[in-house]
Amino acid sequence: MIRHLLSGADLDADTATQILDTAAEMATVAGREVKKLPALRGRTVVNLFYEDSTRTRISFEAAAKRLSADVINFSAKGSSVTKGESLKDTALTLQAMGADAVVVRHPASGAPHRLADWVDGSVVNAGDGTHEHPTQALLDAYTMRSRLGRLAGLHVAIVGDVLHSRVARSNVLLLTTLGAKVTLVGPPTLIPVDWAARASAAPPGVPGADGPVAAPGHGTDVSYDLDAVLPGVDVVMMLRVQRERMNDSYFPSAREYARRYGLDGPRMRRLPGHAIVMHPGPMNRGMEITPEVADSPRSTIVEQVANGVSVRMAVLYLLLGGNNR
Repeated sequence: MIRHLLSGADLDADTATQILDTAAEMATVAGREVKKLPALRGRTVVNLFYEDSTRTRISFEAAAKRLSADVINFSAKGSSVTKGESLKDTALTLQAMGADAVVVRHPASGAPHRLADWVDGSVVNAGDGTHEHPTQALLDAYTMRSRLGRLAGLHVAIVGDVLHSRVARSNVLLLTTLGAKVTLVGPPTLIPVDWAARASAAPPGVPGADGPVAAPGHGTDVSYDLDAVLPGVDVVMMLRVQRERMNDSYFPSAREYARRYGLDGPRMRRLPGHAIVMHPGPMNRGMEITPEVADSPRSTIVEQVANGVSVRMAVLYLLLGGNNR
């Protein structure tokens, strides 16, 4: 097992499958009267969050407590960070306190990688800037496998604000490692430039101008036409439009975005009968997804939240208390 979980690229197929299998075992704890295991008794897990979070922070806290670890929640607001303390100084403080694992969310891409150089314990990336969010990708993969029975051979469409999405990046890395095909869908302004450049360079009448084109180096496709992609996918993952990270006009209006790339009832009915709808949350209801879709039987949004606890239990257990120690 790896020492840190910083990126989806840290996981090969065997390690990712081990985490997913362990998460399935951890999920049985939720059905018990006493939802606790003694696996990490005496270990200390620090949740170091420099950005606001609800689902991820609470999920990691619940996971650590269910494994009987001691949990310290650190928020940048109201801490020495507001007085100018650097990430390195905070890391050294945590090191002195004997943190066995640090779960970090930070607005700067790459911050967890620097933190891993400064502490002796394991570091788990809970989201860094617009870079990655590997445990979200793991819980998404776990949810797909639970609903559809497999990952290899699935066709997954990731739709929306791919440019700013750390969830999309981690999912591309993990899902392709596990044998799934990924198609990124969105307006050209919200597709990463290396993918968009190849798609926009395609002349009319060939893939890229009218349909999907292979994205360089990732084994994924790019498409700007959501309606054309939907009939052939097993999973459609809608991404939140991250307005707080946008300084320019990436699309004409919210109404126009919803018309072209929002998932509503008629579009949902274009999906194959077995296909599922996912969203990492929080949702902009009425923009990237309508209430009809979000609350439908096809939706796995609530399951993703529940599965997040099991997956993060598995990650913490394997990093701190598994057969590698």
